[in-house]
Amino acid sequence: MRKNIIFFMFLLLSCSVLAQSNDTWISFWDKDTTHLGFKDQNGKIKITPKFTRLTSAHKFNAIIAVSEDVNDSWKSYYLTKSGKIVGLDSLYIFDNGPDCENEGFIRFRDPKTDKMGMFNSEGKIVIPAAYSNLTKARNGLIVALRGAIKKKFDDEHYGWTGGKEFLIDTNNKVLVENFEYENDYDLNFYSLEKSKERSKDPARESFHGINGQYYSFINYDKEFKFWLKNTLLSDLSKENLLKHSFEQITYWKNPNGWINEPKTTFIDQNYTLLKLKLQELNSEKTDYFISTDGLNQFIFEAKEYENYFNNCNESKEWQYPVENIVITSKDGEDFGQDHFEFLRTENGFKLISISMSKDSLK
Repeated sequence: MRKNIIFFMFLLLSCSVLAQSNDTWISFWDKDTTHLGFKDQNGKIKITPKFTRLTSAHKFNAIIAVSEDVNDSWKSYYLTKSGKIVGLDSLYIFDNGPDCENEGFIRFRDPKTDKMGMFNSEGKIVIPAAYSNLTKARNGLIVALRGAIKKKFDDEHYGWTGGKEFLIDTNNKVLVENFEYENDYDLNFYSLEKSKERSKDPARESFHGINGQYYSFINYDKEFKFWLKNTLLSDLSKENLLKHSFEQITYWKNPNGWINEPKTTFIDQNYTLLKLKLQELNSEKTDYFISTDGLNQFIFEAKEYENYFNNCNESKEWQYPVENIVITSKDGEDFGQDHFEFLRTENGFKLISISMSKDSLK
């Protein structure tokens, strides 16, 4: 009986710890909307409002970058769920905002050396500040740049020249040396495959690891172009278009702007036009290009899009990119462009947004 009681108490404690670790805290403003705090999902205040607007995290899962007013000056640091403060005045700032935790890891910059490192969810340094630049952790993998020189390109933008890129893991173990790739955001790090030989899949990019194995990743751009040609354009029936569309289609309509509509309703009303425009992509004479971006957080605000943004409301384009087809046409002296956007979801590419140069959508 005693053993059963001890086991039951252990089980309750384990469940309690698990529940705490999975409890996402949500940010909220004070009455003056000048300071942020955090509540749990039951509305219980976990941190009273004290953080400034530089605190960009709307949700608190593991570790966040925060800033607060102290004696008429700013104090910035990283805060863990347990209340541990680390990385005082060491925020990594990119595009006017601090870094956001991904997979339980967050980047920091040493103000003395201007080098980057990474904390884990417990506030421990798992990657020392020895790198010029680091990407977010993606499937436990990081592209790290070492030995580069910061260069100013214009009044607002800086970049890196020189140096050497590595593929490392979150234990700072080097997996691939000379990991040179023009845009690593084109790589799906969640599609990692290891093999003794270079992948023969034309949609994959292979890199030779220091252990003799090849690490290969799907290239989003190649994957989309293959899918477009062989899955969508080969069958432009209404049924196939519906199958490869998001539940809500967002489209531009004057004078109302962006409108959301169920895919069935939208495609029923516009199928003939959509088919004609997409058929143009089968012609070599059609002037079009494809670009890759992230989901626009100012347009796609509803709950069904929540999974495609991180805790700071940034598009998770490294995992869910948007492939944008831009078709350029000429009518007399007027040029116009039609846009078809496809979001890569867990269930493949889905048509999610359309805008046309002529206001022809119903």
